[in-house]
Amino acid sequence: MDKGTMDLLKKLVNANGVPGYEGEISDIIASEMKGLTNISYDKMGCVICEKKGSSASPKIMIPGHMDEIGFMVILITEEGFIKFTALGGWLPQYLIAQRVTIKTSKGYLHGIIGSKPIHLMSDDERKKPTDIKTLYIDIGVKDKKGALEAGVKPGDPIIPVGPFTVMADPDYLLAKAWDDRIGCAIFIDVIKALKGRRHPNTVYGVGTVQEEIGTRGAQTAAHKINPDVALVCDVGLAQDVPGGEKGVGILGKGPMITIYDAGMIPNLTLRDFIIDVAEKNKIPYQIQALERGATDGRPIHIHAGGVPCVYLGIPTRYIHSHSGIIHVADYENIIKLLTEVVMKLDEKQVKKFSK
Repeated sequence: MDKGTMDLLKKLVNANGVPGYEGEISDIIASEMKGLTNISYDKMGCVICEKKGSSASPKIMIPGHMDEIGFMVILITEEGFIKFTALGGWLPQYLIAQRVTIKTSKGYLHGIIGSKPIHLMSDDERKKPTDIKTLYIDIGVKDKKGALEAGVKPGDPIIPVGPFTVMADPDYLLAKAWDDRIGCAIFIDVIKALKGRRHPNTVYGVGTVQEEIGTRGAQTAAHKINPDVALVCDVGLAQDVPGGEKGVGILGKGPMITIYDAGMIPNLTLRDFIIDVAEKNKIPYQIQALERGATDGRPIHIHAGGVPCVYLGIPTRYIHSHSGIIHVADYENIIKLLTEVVMKLDEKQVKKFSK
């Protein structure tokens, strides 16, 4: 992976943007796409990067959601501890003793998620799943006044701490927010790969908002663009770990083409077209079925009279936690695959998806 791509990934995942607070990510995308695309926004805050080709249509939408799972301050106790609500799907057992940052009007504050000490728990309490309502954040103040003076107030976003890290094998990258900054990076790099090439369509790279709390931005962005095809980019579920399904979701074995998720069955002709492009170009790929969870494809594929849509991702370990792991080769191969797909999506081909 070249240094420019590595720097882009690092910049995106180290930035902070939980649902409803995606401004930092939007600014990065706009900066990266300046001069390459026409940039606009919908009224929800989605950033839309229009890359014109040799034809105004078909319109190819490539969304990646900007938000990461996180939390929001809901109250401050008299003792100065922060009570919070989750933004996105969390297992409470992932949270205890994890570091977070709170973005306040006075800047960032460091904190740790606390719980009742194990030494004070009864045997029954130790056996029961943790209730997120019993957790709190300790920012190191002596009382509520101290927290208020530090700048904390209800509504402030809380972000997991998980800095970008190159691992023992440098092809493995550890960070928070791969879900779904990786999707944002993908459409940025696909648009860059199209520079100077004559593609028979207009491409819309879209950083969507509030995916983790109901795929909200994808709905408004689709309404604004009215796409003819959508290629949704998100993380995939890696299962090459103890307890995973053998042979499914292996890091380094290629991007994942999804045949089913809880929000969408893809357009079958488009799905098979993408598989054919991968095979003809000798690009490795994997097949994924995701029985729980959905993506921005959920509202996009039922927009207006319907939009041919497929969800693609790269296998990612430990999604919906403080940090995940991806493989460089999977990222590079999804860029190759999507670039080749876009180059072939002319009016004639797109009409075949609507029979």
